[in-house]
Amino acid sequence: MASKIHNRHDHSYKLLFSHPEMVRDLLTGFVKEAWVEQLDFSTLEKVSGSYVTEDLRDREDDIIWRVRWGDDWLYVYLLLEFQSSEDEHMAVRIMTYLGLLPRLDSSKSLHA
Repeated sequence: MASKIHNRHDHSYKLLFSHPEMVRDLLTGFVKEAWVEQLDFSTLEKVSGSYVTEDLRDREDDIIWRVRWGDDWLYVYLLLEFQSSEDEHMAVRIMTYLGLLPRLDSSKSLHA
């Protein structure tokens, strides 16, 4: 039962952060770095986080956005996960998630 409750919250937050205004507000409200002021939030676009791993498993990452930062694209990866207890292996899990991210080629147009 607990996993269903956490899953419901995961979906609610994924829905919230599927809106560019929420991503903008998240970055400007919580990331207190000068580079955030240089982002062109009018260019925020959602990038597909669905892909198949080398061992043919479906993967769906939480939410990936890209936004213009000068002449470059900055990728924003929002990992939303609710835990009912501490996970001593969370750092390894995060590194696994990052390693499984699809290669994002800035020379191609990516759309969700």
